[in-house]
Amino acid sequence: MTLQSTLLLRLLQLASPSLPVGAYTYSQGLESAIEKGAVHNESSARAWITEYLGIAADFEAPVAWRLLQAFSQRDAASVHYWSGCFIAARDTAEFRAETIQMGYSLAKLVTDLNIADDSLRAILAGQSEIPLPTAFACAAEALAVPHQAALLGMLFSMIENQVLVCVKSVPLGQVSGQSLLFSLHGAIEKAALRAQQLDDDELSNWAPGLSLLSMQHETQYSRIYRS
Repeated sequence: MTLQSTLLLRLLQLASPSLPVGAYTYSQGLESAIEKGAVHNESSARAWITEYLGIAADFEAPVAWRLLQAFSQRDAASVHYWSGCFIAARDTAEFRAETIQMGYSLAKLVTDLNIADDSLRAILAGQSEIPLPTAFACAAEALAVPHQAALLGMLFSMIENQVLVCVKSVPLGQVSGQSLLFSLHGAIEKAALRAQQLDDDELSNWAPGLSLLSMQHETQYSRIYRS
């Protein structure tokens, strides 16, 4: 087996929906949009996920890109700074709890699998709270996954989870779900490229509509997801 094949397998495992971090229990505000009828078929689901991907390309993905570089350089100060920025940008209680819970679970998995060297473990241990992008970047560095591939894997995992929510809750059929996911490949690539090009002062998580849906989800009468 070649090194390239080994790294591909590591990325597939890291981005897998079977990774035990609880991603399937969250909808990132999508369940609230479905409840209100904003997402009700494949076309509206595609529109929602495309816009969600644009938000990720402007903030979550570029933060993850910076965290990948920081872990590669073993720059604990930068990891601490960008982790703090990401947590501070979670503007609802649900979004904040989501990233902290998933980040904690992934960081614990990194420790339990013993895949990180002492320097990476020390950086993780120095964080008072670990959001998901931080844990993901650490895991990717520990597995020696190339940064660009890791970023694509993270974005694909996020969008796959959104599609699965639509399949289960709109509901969409399995074929429609796969068609939707396939149609978003190009958008994922563009989002990853944009994330690598933005300067620090261009990052933005401005999405008031999504924030309002998240707040409304906290008191939604009937729900199956945690966000």
